[in-house]
Amino acid sequence: MTLPLLPTTVVGSYPQPDWLIDRDRLTHLPPVRIRARELWRVPEPWLEQAQDDATRVAIRDMEIAGIDIITDGEIRRESYSNRFATALAGVDLDNPATVRGRSSGTVVVPRVVGPIRRLRPVEVRDVAFLRRHTDRTIKITLPGPFTMSRQAQNDYYRDEEEFVMDYAAAVNAEVHDLKQAGADVIQLDEPWLQARPEEARRLGLAAIDRALDGIAGPTALHLCFGYAYVARDKPNRYAFLSELAQSRVDQISIEAAQPRLDLADLDHLGDKTVIFGVIDMGDPEPETPAIVADRLRAALRHVPAERLIAAPDCGMKYLPRATAFAKLEALAAGAAIVRRELTGA
Repeated sequence: MTLPLLPTTVVGSYPQPDWLIDRDRLTHLPPVRIRARELWRVPEPWLEQAQDDATRVAIRDMEIAGIDIITDGEIRRESYSNRFATALAGVDLDNPATVRGRSSGTVVVPRVVGPIRRLRPVEVRDVAFLRRHTDRTIKITLPGPFTMSRQAQNDYYRDEEEFVMDYAAAVNAEVHDLKQAGADVIQLDEPWLQARPEEARRLGLAAIDRALDGIAGPTALHLCFGYAYVARDKPNRYAFLSELAQSRVDQISIEAAQPRLDLADLDHLGDKTVIFGVIDMGDPEPETPAIVADRLRAALRHVPAERLIAAPDCGMKYLPRATAFAKLEALAAGAAIVRRELTGA
């Protein structure tokens, strides 16, 4: 679909309404890696219908705010990764394990007790629903194979490469079905690449390419330092980024606003399109369009406008809805300022 110069997008999630999910409990839990059905306020017989209604609201908010490439807001998910990761064969959810967290502490994760295999399409209905309810360019997100392998306890595989590549094969099967269902852009979420750079260099790149094998059309990969409500003191450089210049992925999504990223990192991404974070998830005040425009102008010193997409740093799941909407409005307005400067229109 035709997009303007400097298009805008979201990274994935949008705030779920309080009537749908217990947001107070959500924000006091670490991001869940198994299942947390107790978060939902709506009983199971009516939950899918309620999630559909909330997804319509999220879609419409993004449209009204002026976002060009939208998602379904990940409204049906308890976390960005657990809905897909817990639907795979080979995973024991009844006897979870505890592993070291991405930045600190520990996290409860699935235990892998057999071969990782995709049993069925997981997000195909989500894409079809999104496609029916908007004429905008649409993006769907999936957890990446490397990140899922770090969010699980491996009690089955002797070969770690086989372990990660089986996750990649499961993702690839899902991605093919998501494209068939109408997804314009496929995004893999791989925050653990940054958190485990040495392991990522050894295992991550091949897994990403396997996950996207045979996929036509735009593909994206998101890296971040963690949700702002958890990770406050973020480094201003990525430990793993330039390595992706040789990967199969088309677009690299990074956060730059909250960490005040050293934009020299952008000089090493080859011909990749950069989804550039200009919205700080750690700041409770919405940016002004002028602030967004300044951040984009800084990125344009390193990346040509034809390869730049404006976005929030990360998912908006943990923000109040009014704040998230105001930040998206500023995102669209700030990008429009710079677009007019570049095109004169």
